[in-house]
Amino acid sequence: MSVINTNIQAIAAARNLNHSQEMLGRSLTRLSSGSKIVNPSDDAAGLAVSEKLDAQNRRVKAATTNVQNAVSFVQTADGFMSGMTSILSRMSELAILAKDVTKNSSDTALYQEEFRALQDQLRATIGGPASEIGGAADVGTPLGAFNGITLFGANASGLTVTIGQAVGQDMTIPQSNLRDGAMLGIINQNGSGVYALSVTDADSIDKITSAIQDIATERASLGASQSRLELAQRTLQVEYENLGAAISRIRDVDVAEESTQYAKFNILVQSGTAMLAQANQTPQHVLRLLQQ
Repeated sequence: MSVINTNIQAIAAARNLNHSQEMLGRSLTRLSSGSKIVNPSDDAAGLAVSEKLDAQNRRVKAATTNVQNAVSFVQTADGFMSGMTSILSRMSELAILAKDVTKNSSDTALYQEEFRALQDQLRATIGGPASEIGGAADVGTPLGAFNGITLFGANASGLTVTIGQAVGQDMTIPQSNLRDGAMLGIINQNGSGVYALSVTDADSIDKITSAIQDIATERASLGASQSRLELAQRTLQVEYENLGAAISRIRDVDVAEESTQYAKFNILVQSGTAMLAQANQTPQHVLRLLQQ
């Protein structure tokens, strides 16, 4: 049918051209942004899933930070206890030297002076109120602390660490209380600030040996906690990597595939423009009928 008012071919060509231009614009936006989902309408379900995965991934990252800080906490405590073991070893050495019958009272006094200095260092590291460790005053700010957390005080519940992204994924680092037991016998003072243990006491070596064993036990417990924390850290890193890969498959544009689509729609836009121009020329053929 030959008509003038309605050019069906031009309308169809314009519709196809508009579609091609829209798809070309989407390809350009995806390639320029690197994202497959530019608008929610591109993949509504995928966007919802990726948002959920992204939130989970952020929680995993936060849990990884928590675990890393907990490892630092444990390593700090272990470092202090390693130093205390060295101090106790020197104290046991001094206790043996003080029993040398060839030493006079002046020599023994020198041993006692060093012995007391080492006790001062242990007491300052462990800290605590006078009600727990004796003495004339509290040691309110012990050297053994991490970010304001006392390392060697009484904490029956231990230190709870979040090691996963979900509720209830926790572990507890057990307490390392050195204010009681064998260590208390080393750092305990009377009300005048005099230590209950001296280098010449008959049971000094036994008490020091027991304190060394006490610290060794605490270090073994912390070592087990650190081993678990490091395992949790590796697990979280793998989980973070895999979640990131899943999010990428949903959100990130495949540049090779999208560049192919871009080339396709670019050609369609050019050919659609040319065909629209041809379709607009179709009504002119009606003029030949009128001229005849």
